[in-house]
Amino acid sequence: MNSLSIATTANAVRLAGKTAPPRQRSRVPVPGRFVGTSSSLRRSLTLGAGARRRASLVVNAEGSSSVDVVSPDVESDAVPDVAPIGAAEGYVKLAKCLDAIKDLPPSERAEAAENATGTVRSVLNGMKAAGETSRWDCYPELTRRNIFPNELNQMGVKNSSQIGQPNNTNDFNFIVGVTMSTSFLALIVGATLPGDWGAFGSYLIGGISLAVLAVGSTAPGLLQVAIDRFARISPEYRNRIARHEAAHFLVGYMLGVPVAGYSLGLGAAHTDFLEAKLERKVYGKIAISEKTMLPLACVSMAGVAAEALAFEDVRGQEADLRDLQRILNKAEPKLSDQSQQQVTRWAVWQAASMLKRHEASFDALTRAMEEGASVADCLKVIEAAPKPQ
Repeated sequence: MNSLSIATTANAVRLAGKTAPPRQRSRVPVPGRFVGTSSSLRRSLTLGAGARRRASLVVNAEGSSSVDVVSPDVESDAVPDVAPIGAAEGYVKLAKCLDAIKDLPPSERAEAAENATGTVRSVLNGMKAAGETSRWDCYPELTRRNIFPNELNQMGVKNSSQIGQPNNTNDFNFIVGVTMSTSFLALIVGATLPGDWGAFGSYLIGGISLAVLAVGSTAPGLLQVAIDRFARISPEYRNRIARHEAAHFLVGYMLGVPVAGYSLGLGAAHTDFLEAKLERKVYGKIAISEKTMLPLACVSMAGVAAEALAFEDVRGQEADLRDLQRILNKAEPKLSDQSQQQVTRWAVWQAASMLKRHEASFDALTRAMEEGASVADCLKVIEAAPKPQ
């Protein structure tokens, strides 16, 4: 799958106080770490207005910490005090704003996206105030607890042991395909061309597979486009990419993260979110607080969760995990290796919970993205899907 690198060109978690339903409180140790692996999908993350999470951190005498935990499925229809905006007007405004960003040169899009964040969020909040967007920013509370592997299985994850493990299925299939095809072609050339031409042609064609192996051993990145193109022959793989990106899109949207755009293109599958403030936190020297880290971790692992719910293996996780590791390394207070593993497991579980609860929206969004729908049209299908019971 393409290298899921979260190019956090878009991320800021705004934690505004919002009215939420009564919380179910319990105390659990604060956890968090993981080891990363796969492909080349760019991603910009913004944790916006509704991504504000409140977690009460407690440190005991031994130095361990805990948080007040809220039920993961607590949702809210609370919205800021904004003027209501009808669906027709709202989607037109969103389409106009996002299309303007898309039409800009790549070098200018990041700044334009950050400048457009307020407008997009204001429109979405206005539509929510009018009762037109029930999924936008519907999870005002995110807190974590220790998650055990069997809980992932109970959530519907097909093989929890595959999470965090490198997957070389695409590479293996590509090498086998090249070797078999060149060997067959070499046999045909040797049998059809006369004299030395047949022998020379056979050796030349047979050497292609050796050249591919040599390049893969010394500069594997050069083969990524070819490997991805070969993998896309399979309809299942194309659907896997769409599900992965749709999960990032939907989970981000439900956490109050405005989406700027997406692509399922060859070697460039990614989901872009608005804003760039978080990039300075992730790549700079500024520490990331727990309340900032949790929504970001959840959006980061949404694609992994989507694959794990549908397939036995997870192919698009390496770069997602790599970028999550960078985020966890910035967390304050610092997290132990075991705690980081717990955060990763929790993020997959939380994202899977959200995707299963809003399965109708997720399936509709996946189909829309496979058909190349605009962001505004994707938002329409999310909101038009039946509400969860």
